[in-house]
Amino acid sequence: MKRSKKYNNAKAMIDGSKKYSALEACELAKKTTLVNYDATIRASFSLNVDPRQADQQIRGAIVLPNGTGRSQKVLVVTQGAKMEEAKAAGADYVGDKEILEKIKGGWFDFDVIVATPDMMGELGKLGKLLGPKGLMPNPKTGTVTMNISQAVEEIKKGKVTYRVDKEGNINCLVGKSSFDTEKLAENFNTLLGVINRAKPAAVKGQYILSCTLSSNMGPGIKVDTTL
Repeated sequence: MKRSKKYNNAKAMIDGSKKYSALEACELAKKTTLVNYDATIRASFSLNVDPRQADQQIRGAIVLPNGTGRSQKVLVVTQGAKMEEAKAAGADYVGDKEILEKIKGGWFDFDVIVATPDMMGELGKLGKLLGPKGLMPNPKTGTVTMNISQAVEEIKKGKVTYRVDKEGNINCLVGKSSFDTEKLAENFNTLLGVINRAKPAAVKGQYILSCTLSSNMGPGIKVDTTL
């Protein structure tokens, strides 16, 4: 694939044979950003897991200590007194069955759905719409809960979800190119710690096969995850 001069110049700043510390990798990811806006920095992990096995389907959510650098619109699907709780917590949209009809009609002006368990039966009917977009609430990510206030507040503070794909990879944002390097590295190390702790008992030998950090359309930077 033919690359632009800008991309090649950015790649030339990276030693492809070296694994960088988290701090070094974050600094390079900021320097090798190719876009003219506040680029998203993402971490990509290749894991020695078999996602076909139920006990190796790694999935969860964490609140990054320094946030994500972006605001997320939260829709809370609930009923009764929980609707007022959701509004007080700062949810962008709150509704019950009626708001699900809007989604059926093609409305998706939100980034995350939080729901109380009593509404999951209705939400399940929209699985074909929400599932492919990654919007279906799940207890493992804390988006199916009775503690609406906490769920909304965590998302607003910088909660991110992670999930291993069918190839055994996890891709997750860790911040923006405008972040201080130290704060970006702290976010990355927090994610790394969570993924390490999620190692399935059935996995033998090396667990994290590789890890790279990159910005939007920028070159990948190998990270030493053993430090």
